[in-house]
Amino acid sequence: MKTLRTLLFLAFVGLVSCNNGKSQNYLPRSIGPVNQVTLVMDNDLWKGRVGDKIREHFAATAVGLTWEESILTLNQVPPKVFAGSLLNSKSILLVKKDTAEVAELKSDIYATPQRMAVFKGQTDEEIMNNIEAMAEEIIASYKAMDLKETQTRLLKSLNKEGVLEEKFNITMSVPSIYKVGRQEDNFVWMDREIQKGHMNIIAYEMPANSFSADSTLVREIVQMRDSIGALYIPGPDVPNKTTHMRTEPAFSPSIFSAEIAGRKAIEVRGIWDIKNYPMAGPFITYIIDDEANNRKLVVEGFTFAPATNKRDDMFRLEAIMKTTRFTN
Repeated sequence: MKTLRTLLFLAFVGLVSCNNGKSQNYLPRSIGPVNQVTLVMDNDLWKGRVGDKIREHFAATAVGLTWEESILTLNQVPPKVFAGSLLNSKSILLVKKDTAEVAELKSDIYATPQRMAVFKGQTDEEIMNNIEAMAEEIIASYKAMDLKETQTRLLKSLNKEGVLEEKFNITMSVPSIYKVGRQEDNFVWMDREIQKGHMNIIAYEMPANSFSADSTLVREIVQMRDSIGALYIPGPDVPNKTTHMRTEPAFSPSIFSAEIAGRKAIEVRGIWDIKNYPMAGPFITYIIDDEANNRKLVVEGFTFAPATNKRDDMFRLEAIMKTTRFTN
């Protein structure tokens, strides 16, 4: 009797497990670095007009870098080799000729997290029109997924110095490898070494009424950055020369709307240099409208790494700064 009860119990557990299994989908973790896409596409299609349209959007030049880098790295493979570990790629773009016209963005098909965009059509024109219509949405989805994944990894080991909360009543998921190198009444500078250079995060406040006119916004942002550089970010010693960080005069920064911690913000991307010294790199600045505290909060990331690609370094700085949260 005891054996019969045991068998009935195991059968019940198995039945429940099978029923639950219908609504659960167990997937492996996706793989691949940030800003990289596995592009599944016939070689002939890749070399032709459709490939040109893909490159126009998905390999467009990134804004605010010291040399030309694409917004995404495309690793093209023909469909016959799209198998094995490639199925677990984090970002996938499938393009092919087909009798059915398809243009869609799917999530978590072979792995998680994963975004897979699919374009199919009978003609080049069908495929190209759908790429034109959906490229911006798909790129944003890839970027948002990479940003979230990067921010999750930041939590593994955080800087515990607490200076940002002490000075500005904010928290930020800054990795422990970053150390505070300088702090003043209204300025904090954290940095870390990387191969051939360093990555940096700075923070400071501006009056709430700063940047009141759109017509002078770019000029005022440049003036703000240059004044902060002159005060707090000196360059190497050069006899009879004044050296400090500034906005590269030859390149006007690009400005976009943004949102940080539910507050309106301005995103600024451009090139910094050192006045009177051959040293430069990219920066990304967020000017956050903090009405609750009657101020503009400025957080900025910049990189110095000569003769290296810096797109992914700047993406990681963006991910860190977008974790900014207000504690009051």
